[in-house]
Amino acid sequence: MKKIVSFLLIVATSLIFNAAYAQCSMCRAVLESDVDGGAAEAINDGIVYLMVFPYILVAGVGVAIYRLMRSNKQSA
Repeated sequence: MKKIVSFLLIVATSLIFNAAYAQCSMCRAVLESDVDGGAAEAINDGIVYLMVFPYILVAGVGVAIYRLMRSNKQSA
């Protein structure tokens, strides 16, 4: 049973990676045609900005939970 589950996970993972790679064909065409690389840097900066905000939100929720747990512990 473990072999079947492992095989299915490998197949599903490879299909997901292929689908994710296929979604970026237009972006790649635009970035490959750019001569000075300005558009590539802008795309990379945008990816970083989009990647940072979820981490900030999770950290904020973590700090809020920590403070809430800490204040409940002191009042008890």
